[in-house]
Amino acid sequence: MAGMVRAIGVISGTSMDGIDVALVETDGEDALRTGPGRTYPYPGELRRALLALAADAARAGGEPLAAEDDAVGDAHAGAVEAFLRDHAIAAATVALVGLHGQTILHRPERRFTRQLGPGARVAARLGIDTIDRFRHADVAAGGQGAPFAPLYHRALAAGLLRPLMVLNLGGVGNVTFIDGDATIAFDTGPASALLDDWVARHTGAAYDADGAVAASGRVDAAILAELMRHPYFALPAPKSLDRNDFHARARLVEGMPLADGAATLAAFTVESVAASLAHVPRAPARWIVCGGGRRNGFFMRELARRLGVPVDAAEAVGWDGDFIEAQCFGYLAVRSLRGLPLSLPTTTGVPRAMPGGELHRAPR
Repeated sequence: MAGMVRAIGVISGTSMDGIDVALVETDGEDALRTGPGRTYPYPGELRRALLALAADAARAGGEPLAAEDDAVGDAHAGAVEAFLRDHAIAAATVALVGLHGQTILHRPERRFTRQLGPGARVAARLGIDTIDRFRHADVAAGGQGAPFAPLYHRALAAGLLRPLMVLNLGGVGNVTFIDGDATIAFDTGPASALLDDWVARHTGAAYDADGAVAASGRVDAAILAELMRHPYFALPAPKSLDRNDFHARARLVEGMPLADGAATLAAFTVESVAASLAHVPRAPARWIVCGGGRRNGFFMRELARRLGVPVDAAEAVGWDGDFIEAQCFGYLAVRSLRGLPLSLPTTTGVPRAMPGGELHRAPR
């Protein structure tokens, strides 16, 4: 077995609500020890600029964006520096940084994906070898480029009852189905993004805390049915989404009272998760939920009711549900360094098990 490598993973998700940093020690295969994790805020002006950029597909996909690229890299490097200070970790004891960066546009059907944050700049600032561009080889080969956590989920889930479904509820939802040697993964649909955006527009709050607004409203069954007619749900897995793919259809709730619109959008998330069962060989015995959406009481109650099997937050099995994706990119960085696959035909639709990532050596 290869030796253990100490790595830091750093990522900001599509909601751009912070930069997650986490420590792992792993051989990139089955041996895994997880360390601390922490979230650091984006500078407010940068977050606003990035959200606007992500909403402008023409600009996000076309311009060089050198200033924005550097600003994201500096913000992520700064978060890693703060993490090292906060946990009294010497940079010299960390062999590798897995820098996911900030996704601003993901169009795998055009073989295009864009994450800001230059690995070379981060490696030079931190003095730690850094791997970035995790998704690019997959997308260039015809894969969906997402989701990218399934192999990490499989390593985490060793010893748990199977078949098992790991559900990540971030801005977009994704699942990993694990059963024996089978690992199947795909994006399910909207998770928190539509609900958060609706609540933010109407109240100024960043999100629907505990799903309280959604729980106080009434679901419009006709609008929910129309939302579920989106062609994405009929596509075979594996498949992936951009954060904004459902925004046009979500306008169906415009004009509804705040609570009813929230309830309908939250129910849309639940139904889209339930629809994922059509794409796996058998129903899982248990669901493990990670990401910020596991704190939404409406989501968790309705998922348990709708799915009819245990639906538990990641902490119920000893995982840190806030930092699984950051841990994942530390783990994938080690796999990349060792030339191991980061994605599979059953997780992204790539033609063959696909390595990836680009290594940037720190100045010596």
